[in-house]
Amino acid sequence: MASKLTPFLCRSTPRALRQLQKSQWRSFAITAPSRSDSLMVHRNTAVNNPSIPFKFTAQNEQLIEEILARYPSQYRKAAVMPILDLGQRQHGFTSISVMNEVARLLEMPPMRVYEVATFYTMYNRNPVGRFHVQVCTTTPCMLCDSDSVTKACEDTLGLHYGQTTKDGLFTLTEVECLGACANAPMVQINDDYYEDLTYDSTVSLLKALQYATEATGAKPGDTGLGGEAGKGAVTGDDRNVKSGNQINEQGRAYEAGGVKIPTPGPLSGRASCEPSHGLTSLTSEPWGNETLRKDGAL
Repeated sequence: MASKLTPFLCRSTPRALRQLQKSQWRSFAITAPSRSDSLMVHRNTAVNNPSIPFKFTAQNEQLIEEILARYPSQYRKAAVMPILDLGQRQHGFTSISVMNEVARLLEMPPMRVYEVATFYTMYNRNPVGRFHVQVCTTTPCMLCDSDSVTKACEDTLGLHYGQTTKDGLFTLTEVECLGACANAPMVQINDDYYEDLTYDSTVSLLKALQYATEATGAKPGDTGLGGEAGKGAVTGDDRNVKSGNQINEQGRAYEAGGVKIPTPGPLSGRASCEPSHGLTSLTSEPWGNETLRKDGAL
């Protein structure tokens, strides 16, 4: 009997010893702290707290009535996004006071408005500069050297992503795809797209905005090269970059304070997103029985 048990004991004894020797505790995993809570948590500051009054201007109240007319009366809350955007354009950013006023107008619980404003990154929860420079670094722009655009912004403005110049003129932000992949790399400055950028063209653009601001005598807090903040610059009469006099027949640049400012769009000479070296496809007659319009519309 002992002879039969001996092989079993020889096999099981080391296994049991290994179990005793095995550590019976687990270490805690330590990861880098997440700072993304700033997107969903409000902390009162001197420029963003509920005690700061906010009311829409008379012009924007009329626009709100037009917006509300698009929705059935029982679905007024569906207008929360365009009215939040209107408040941001008037106030300069989506403060807690703006959100509370929107909640009051739409008869919504304030928390419902907070949920929308904290979900969409287009609502700026903190003050931004007069020119909000948003650099796209998603894959198409990255492959077209968006790193050089980023470097141009950092070298010219002395900023890193998430920072604002001391004079409140520029804020630099990294964003995801803005839908201008055919004209990569690009940046969005306020509402305008500037595309087909290089290091040099980005530097020239930023310096032109800076010089034009100085030439027009704008004050901190003004929006774009147009009117003052709080005017609700949301109509065609008050654009982020006012044109003044066009300086060439093609309209490829604007003038503000005597400084040439490139027209929003491609800065490489392209009119849109056509091939930069001419047509490369559909250059011959169709081989099938397709027919094209003869009136020249297409």
